[in-house]
Amino acid sequence: MIKNHYNVIGVMSGTSLDGIDIAHCTFTHQDRWNFEILVAETYEYPSVWVEKLKNLVTLTASELLQLDEDYTSFLGNAIRLFIQKNKLSSLDAVCSHGHTALHQPHNELTYQIGNLPKLATQLNETVVCDFRVADVALGGQGAPLVPIGDKLLFSQYDFCLNLGGFANISSEIHGQRIAYDICPVNIVLNLYANVLGLDYDDGGKIAASGAINETLLQQLNALSFYKSPYPKSLGLEWVKESIFPIIDSYSLSEKDVLRTFVEHIAVQIANEINFKSNASVLTTGGGAFNEFLMACLSSNTQNYIIIPDKSIINYKEALIFAFLGVLKLRNENNCLSSVTGARNDHSSGKIYYP
Repeated sequence: MIKNHYNVIGVMSGTSLDGIDIAHCTFTHQDRWNFEILVAETYEYPSVWVEKLKNLVTLTASELLQLDEDYTSFLGNAIRLFIQKNKLSSLDAVCSHGHTALHQPHNELTYQIGNLPKLATQLNETVVCDFRVADVALGGQGAPLVPIGDKLLFSQYDFCLNLGGFANISSEIHGQRIAYDICPVNIVLNLYANVLGLDYDDGGKIAASGAINETLLQQLNALSFYKSPYPKSLGLEWVKESIFPIIDSYSLSEKDVLRTFVEHIAVQIANEINFKSNASVLTTGGGAFNEFLMACLSSNTQNYIIIPDKSIINYKEALIFAFLGVLKLRNENNCLSSVTGARNDHSSGKIYYP
């Protein structure tokens, strides 16, 4: 479907379980790509779905298949309500990431729930989805997928940093777009805020009241993942195996855990951006609202941490999954081998018709 203007919806659900981000976007192509986010909204998960999605890695194969059916229906209903509420019509496609249930690229396995063909039937719209599987089949990490959008939509910045469940980053290095996961962020911070009865640490205020445990910080910073070369990506399984057992072995107060982990995040991000000087770092995702985390990051780098307007902070990933869908409709590459380690660039995703 080659044309100069696309009217699409992008849908993203991340590991931090903040909710389902849905963005109505337009893309125009002349000499370069331009975009506009027309309207966007986050549908918060009911507590029952938060619990289900937290425990995906514990499910049997049959349980996961059933949950996929249920989640696809749940997701479709949220998208349908968004379309009705905003009186949207003449859509070219709904482009959805789904929600990651399993991500083990070293075992040639990645599985996102919510990407079943019935989504197109339920919405009566063309659906482009399931963007990771083809890349893993080509030997890639299947992640991150956002860098093609960074390259074509946000090229004015030296780095694009996203702080969601995990921190991931992309940049042009030696003429190639390089991107990878850095470390966990909200997937850890939110859990220890939850212990205090909070959804998250608002502005990082609790972390700011805590003290750094230097021994824990050193142990976290010494994890072998951080020394591994890119391409590399993280999943919930790694956090459960490598992060939580270390933190919990220290029996610290939640505020000290949060303070120490915020410092860990800041150190790891700084390690990845400080090879450039006077660089601009576009920072998006829920973590960009954590003022204390942003202050800690700024104190670890002399580069410029740029916080854009809220629509970009909140919906950049939904925007870019919309864009990935547009590229798939055009049969153009939307997955970069320089990012994922796949054998070649390719046009990833599945297209379902109602």
